[in-house]
Amino acid sequence: MSGDDGRDVVQMRIEMGLMQMEVDGRPDGGEPFGFVTYADYLQQRIDEDPDYILTDGDCTEIDREFIQFYHRRICWLGLREYQRAVRDADQTLLLMDICRDHSDDDEWIDSHEQFRPFVLFHRIQAAALATLTDLTPERAIEVINLGLEEMREVFAEFELEDEYDNDELVKRLIELREQLRSQYEVGQTLQEQLSEAVAQEEYERAAQIRDRISKRER
Repeated sequence: MSGDDGRDVVQMRIEMGLMQMEVDGRPDGGEPFGFVTYADYLQQRIDEDPDYILTDGDCTEIDREFIQFYHRRICWLGLREYQRAVRDADQTLLLMDICRDHSDDDEWIDSHEQFRPFVLFHRIQAAALATLTDLTPERAIEVINLGLEEMREVFAEFELEDEYDNDELVKRLIELREQLRSQYEVGQTLQEQLSEAVAQEEYERAAQIRDRISKRER
């Protein structure tokens, strides 16, 4: 919708009323220290000093930005603005990386890292649906497969490989993939065929499939 001055905004209904957010930049419209987001400001500090350690003030601002981008990401998913949902998920993942790499408070780091699979789930889902709209069902399925590999790496990083197959978010992504495969009558994607050929050491077939993928990407 449009604000009083004609600019586009997005609104979310909450218990106490309505939350209004900007569609670009930081959802509250703030420009901390002249940067588009606090994450951008911190990235500049880190570029200048790779050993930079987050202050208590940084942590407060990071938590504020986490919440803002979460709310807007949910709005974008509900509005089927999938590219914008991907963008906001990437911003949250950047914040998580900054927390993980530049905080000396393990408990605070863990309080954010526990949500990494959830943010990844939103990103993979949104990216697949955006690809379905802009390209083809086959490419959307490939996006999900790549996302599932990334999700598995996160589980491995936390030594939770045994929980991966039974994780609800993983199951929902697989369900979405198979729904797309059934709805659009997609068999094995080129990437799936390539993986199968390599696993079976059919290298000539693999080379042919790589050539088809390369031509498709042009």
